[in-house]
Amino acid sequence: MPKHPNNPTAKLTTNAGQPDIAVNQPAGNPAGRITELTTSNPQENSANTFVAEIDQLKPDTPPAGMWMEAWRRLRVRPLFWISVTIILLVLLVAAFPGLFTHVDPAEGNLLNSLEGAQPGHPFGFTQQGYDVYARVIFGARASVVVGISVTLLVTLIGILMGALAGYYGGFLDSLLSRITDIFFAIPLLLAGIVLMQLFPQRTIGTVILVLSVFGWSQMARVVRGAVITAKNNDYVLAARAIGKSRLSILFTHVLPNCLAPIIVMATTSLGVFIVAEATLSFLGIGLPTTTISWGNDISVAQQTLRQAPLTLFWPSLALALTVLGFILLGDALKDALDPKEQRRGRKG
Repeated sequence: MPKHPNNPTAKLTTNAGQPDIAVNQPAGNPAGRITELTTSNPQENSANTFVAEIDQLKPDTPPAGMWMEAWRRLRVRPLFWISVTIILLVLLVAAFPGLFTHVDPAEGNLLNSLEGAQPGHPFGFTQQGYDVYARVIFGARASVVVGISVTLLVTLIGILMGALAGYYGGFLDSLLSRITDIFFAIPLLLAGIVLMQLFPQRTIGTVILVLSVFGWSQMARVVRGAVITAKNNDYVLAARAIGKSRLSILFTHVLPNCLAPIIVMATTSLGVFIVAEATLSFLGIGLPTTTISWGNDISVAQQTLRQAPLTLFWPSLALALTVLGFILLGDALKDALDPKEQRRGRKG
């Protein structure tokens, strides 16, 4: 191969009878970066020309892991930042409602019944004279607490059932899978409506318990599939070869590599459980009427929809934006963490 600093094209000598390969390296291109390879045969040149960039890396540069690659894809997506902004705002409102209003949401004045917006009361008043803005702000706490609590319980139950079924297989897999199918066949809201009737006194804990009992099946199915895929990888075989127990391998090697679908499923489910709580409260069988929540306020506001439609609009908007934020975040995480979605994106 000719070596000359001013020669932009150098030829690689190949085997006898094979066409020469030209390396096109424009002047000023950093050393170690190949920009184009071509063959001396025009037909093969048009068919096999490709562009490849080999960047010089420092020896001490650690390889980018799955989470770092996911973050690089997420941070350039506007929908990710929109969803994160919505979720952080909702969490801030739920944790510190006093930062956004100083009006007591439980203090009503019938003189203000169905009055419109006033200074200090931008959303107007309900039929009982409650400040709509204050109730929207304080109502976020009940919905967020129920959503997060149910999601945590559902994730724990789903991981336990799915991991044991997928990793051990055999009779245990058949038994746990059939139990999962039974719970999966029961609609969540229908089960909630039936079971909530059995409790004479309904509290936030009651709603969390009922939704958790019937909401874990989808998570278990996702975890089972991820565990079945992960347990056949080489690092699991290596762990078995050095004498690790099956339970230790499950919790130290298999489950950590199944976190991506678990996180995506949990994020999307959180919004679903917030809607489920609001629906039960709207039907009058969820949270008690003394609890300030979006579902209860929507249920009360429907009675005065024609006279004051905004009393229904504001809590409904808060509920819709919250659920939208979690759904958008779940979709963004799925696109960033799911290898199948990444391959589809490259093909497209």
